[in-house]
Amino acid sequence: MHQYASQDKIPGGGVGLAAPQDGQSSCQFFSDGRRKVDYVLVFYQRKQISVRGSDRLHRLSAPPHPPHRLSVISNGSSTLSGPVGGLGCAAGQRSAGDGEVCVDLAVEVELEADPAEGEMVLIREEFEARLLEAGLEMERDTEVRVYGPSFTRLHVPWQVLSREAEFLKIKIPTKKSYDLKQENGFSASLSEFWRKVNQPFQPNIPQLGHSTTKQLSHCFSRDKLHLFNITSKDTFFDNATRSRIVYEILRRTACTRTSQSMGITTLIAKGVYDSAFPLHDGDYKVVGHSERNDRQLLHDEWARYGAFYKYQPVDLIRKYFGEKIGLYFAWLGVYTQLLIPASMVGIIVFCYGCYTVDMDVPSLEMCDKQQNFTMCPLCDGVCDYWHLSTACGTARASHLFDNPATVFFAIFMSLWVATFLEHWKRRQISLNHSWDLTGLEEEEDHPRPKYETVLLQKRQMMRNKEKKNEKKKKKKKIEPVQREEDVAAGKDRWRQKLLSAMNTGTSTGVEKLTWRDRLPGYLINISSILFMFGLTFSAVFGVIVYRIVVSALMAMSPDPETKSNVRVTVTATAVIINLVVILILDEIYGAVAVWLTELEIPRTESNFEQHLILKAFLLKFMNAYAPIFYVAFFKGRFAGRPGDYVYVFNDYRMEECAPGGCLIELCIQLSIIMVGKQLIQNNVFEIGIPKLKKLIRAWKGKGISLEEREEQRARPPQQWNLDYTLVPFEGLTPEYMEMIIQFGFVSLFVASFPLAPLFALLNNVIEIRLDAKKFVTELRRPDAVQAKDIGIWYNILSGMGKFSVIINAFVISFTSDFIPRLVYQYMYSQTGTMHGFIDHTLSHFNVSNFRPGNAPTSSYLPETTVCRLVPHTPSLSLKPLCRALWLAQMMFNEWLAQMMFNEWLAQMMFNEWLAQLS
Repeated sequence: MHQYASQDKIPGGGVGLAAPQDGQSSCQFFSDGRRKVDYVLVFYQRKQISVRGSDRLHRLSAPPHPPHRLSVISNGSSTLSGPVGGLGCAAGQRSAGDGEVCVDLAVEVELEADPAEGEMVLIREEFEARLLEAGLEMERDTEVRVYGPSFTRLHVPWQVLSREAEFLKIKIPTKKSYDLKQENGFSASLSEFWRKVNQPFQPNIPQLGHSTTKQLSHCFSRDKLHLFNITSKDTFFDNATRSRIVYEILRRTACTRTSQSMGITTLIAKGVYDSAFPLHDGDYKVVGHSERNDRQLLHDEWARYGAFYKYQPVDLIRKYFGEKIGLYFAWLGVYTQLLIPASMVGIIVFCYGCYTVDMDVPSLEMCDKQQNFTMCPLCDGVCDYWHLSTACGTARASHLFDNPATVFFAIFMSLWVATFLEHWKRRQISLNHSWDLTGLEEEEDHPRPKYETVLLQKRQMMRNKEKKNEKKKKKKKIEPVQREEDVAAGKDRWRQKLLSAMNTGTSTGVEKLTWRDRLPGYLINISSILFMFGLTFSAVFGVIVYRIVVSALMAMSPDPETKSNVRVTVTATAVIINLVVILILDEIYGAVAVWLTELEIPRTESNFEQHLILKAFLLKFMNAYAPIFYVAFFKGRFAGRPGDYVYVFNDYRMEECAPGGCLIELCIQLSIIMVGKQLIQNNVFEIGIPKLKKLIRAWKGKGISLEEREEQRARPPQQWNLDYTLVPFEGLTPEYMEMIIQFGFVSLFVASFPLAPLFALLNNVIEIRLDAKKFVTELRRPDAVQAKDIGIWYNILSGMGKFSVIINAFVISFTSDFIPRLVYQYMYSQTGTMHGFIDHTLSHFNVSNFRPGNAPTSSYLPETTVCRLVPHTPSLSLKPLCRALWLAQMMFNEWLAQMMFNEWLAQMMFNEWLAQLS
C-alpha cells in the first residue's frame, strides 16, 4: 500500500487498533478482532465453481489471472505488493511495520467457462487493488462460496481518515468553547418552567442534556491537530463520518476495465457488485445490562410506538444517519407539531356545526314537510316527482361542514400554511447553526453510470467517424514513403489519445451530452406525460359514467328503500372505486416517472433526483386531486335544465349535485380518499412491502446447499450477513412524496373538510414511528449525506401554500352556499333573516314544457303542474348569480390582499429573528 508522507503523532493517541468498545459487537471487526469494518462490498456468486485446492499463492505480483481464475485473499497488511492481493504473512503473524495482526488466507478456485463472469472477476480485482492503493485495508471471506453472496470488508486507517477529512473539509468540534447567552428575570423563570413541563416528553438520550456551552468547530487539518480534543484515533471520527469517507473513496476510484471514469456506482449498475453499504452499530435489541449503542438508543427512544408522545432525538438521528435524513425527520416533526393547533381549530369548527345544526333555518325549511316542495324528476321517464323533505339528512349533514365557521377556518388555514413555512425556515437555520452547516459547500457530484455509458457510446461513434475519415485520407494518392510515415504517426497519435481517454475519463472532442442527444428522451417525456394526464382524466370520466348509470338503474328499482338511498350508495361506492384507481395509478406513475427520468439522461444524481421529484409530483398530484377538482368545480355545472338536459351517450343525463349542495359530496370524496390513501398506501404498503422484499431475498437464498445452510446455522451470524438481508435504502423521495400529497389534502380543500388536519395528525404520529422503525430495523444503514435544507421540496410546499389560498377562495365562492346566503340575507330578505331562502333559491318549471320522454311515465303525484329545481345555469337566475359572483370576487380580492400582507408580516418577523440570531 502506498505510504503517505503525513504520519502524524497524536497527543494522547492509541496504537491505532482498539478492541470493541461497550455496546459494540465483535461481529463488526476484522478477524483480528481489532480493526473495525467501516464498509462492505458484496458480490453475488451465481455460477457454480469447483475448488481445486487450498494452496497459498505466491504469485501476488504477477499479472492478473486469466478470466477463469479467482483468487480470494484476505489482506491484513498495509503494504501493497503487485496489482492484486496484498503482502503475504502467516496467519496470526504481526506485520513488522505497523504492529497489526495480518491474516492471509488464499484459496485458488476455478470457475466454469463464463467470459462475462471472468471479466467481472478481473474488474473486481483491479478495483480492489486501486482501493488498496488509496490506503484502505481489506478483508475477504475465509471460505469460498459456491453460491450466494461474498463479502469484502473495508477498514479505513487513521492516516487515510485524516487525509480525506482534510480534503472534504469536515468540520470537527475543537477544544475552544464559549458560553451561551443566559436568560434573566421572568423569561428565565418561564423557560425553566417550560423545560420542567417538557421533561416527560424528552427522550432518554444521554447526549441531549441541556448545555450552557457550545464548542467551536473548525475544518479538520492535519497541521492543526492541537486544536482538537483527540483522545483516541479510533473514536475521534464517528461511524457515520468514517463510512462517508470510505464512500467518497469508493465513488471516485477509477476502474479502466469498465471504460468509465468513476467507481462503485458504475460497478453496481453493471452487476460487478451486488451492493455496497456501511454496517449498523450491532443489533438493535439490548442484551443484558451493557451500555446501549446509538442504534439501540434510537430503537428504544424513537422507533417504538410506545414512544409516540416523545420528541424525536433529531441530533442523534443526524449523527447516525447523516444530515439529509435528519432534516427529513426534523421537518416531519415540525409539520406534525403545527398540525396540533390546526386540528384543534378544525374540531371546534366541526363542533360549532353540530351545535348549530338545529338552528340552521335553510336546513329546517328543507326538512319541513309542510313546505311541500315538489322537485323535478332526477331521471327521464322512470323517475317520479319527489319531495324536498326526503333530502333532510343530506341538508343537515351539509351544515356540519358548510357554515360560517368554515369560512373562518379556511382563512385560518391560509395563515397556518404561511406560519408553517416560516417556522420551518427558522428551524432549519437553527439546525444549520447547531450542526455546523452554515458554511457548507456543495460537494462535487460525479456523473451517473447511465450518463457515462451514453457518453462513451457517443465517443465511440466519434472515433468510428474519425477512423472512416482517416481511411478516406489514405485512399488519396500520395507518395508511398510519406503515406507510411503519416499512417504510423496517425496510429501513434490515436493510441496515445485512446489511452489518455481511458485513464483520465475524458475523450477527444466529446466532453458532455448536448440537447440534441437528449431530444428523443424529451419528446418521449412530453408525449408520455400527456398520455398519463389523459389516462387520469379517463379514469375520472369512467367513474362519472359509473355514477350516472348506477343512479339511473337504482332509480328504476321498485324497492322504495333502494330509491331513497341512491345518492349515498352511488357516492360511497364511486369514491371507493376512485380510491382503488388512485392507488393503482400511483404505483404505475411512480415507476413511469423513474423510466422517463432515465430517458432524459441527467448528468448527476442531484439532477436525476430533482427531475424525478418534479415528474412524480406532477403525475401523482393530478392522480390524487383530479376527482376532487371535478366534484368541487365541475359537477352539476353542465347538467342542463328540464327540457334541455345534457346527456352522456345520448341516454343518460349528466349528474347533478345534491339539494344541499356539492360541498357535502366534496367532503365525502376528500375524507375517503385521504383516510384510505393514508391507511392503505402510507401504512399497510410501508409495512407489507419491506417484509415481502425480505421474504423474496430469503427465498432467493434457498439456492445454497444443505451442508452450507447447516454450517451457517452452526456459527454465529456476522453483522454484514445480517445487514445484507435487510432492504436496501432507496432514498427519501417516497417519504417526502406521501407527506406532500397529505399536505395538499390538509391545505387545498380544507374548507370542505375541517377534520382533515386531525386525520393528518393521527396519521403522522404513526408515520413517524413507522418510518423510524423501518430505518432502524428493516433498512440497511444509508450513507451519511450532508445537506443544508430539504431542497426542492420546500419550493413545492411554498407553491402549494400559495395555490391553497386560491383553491379555498374558489371553494367558498362557488361550491359553498355561503355567498348565496349572504346575498339573500342582505339583498332579498324582507326581515333580514334566512327565512324563505329555500323558496327563493329554487326555480319553477312548468311540467307541460317537458320534452317527449322526459316526463314521468307513471306518477304518484299526477296533479303536479309545477316542479322545483336547483338552478345550475345562469339563465334561470341571472341577477342573483351576478351579484353573488361580484361578492365572491370582492371577497377573493380581499383574501389575496390579506394573504400577501400576512406573508410580508411573517417575513419581517423572520428577518428580525435572523438579525437577533446573528
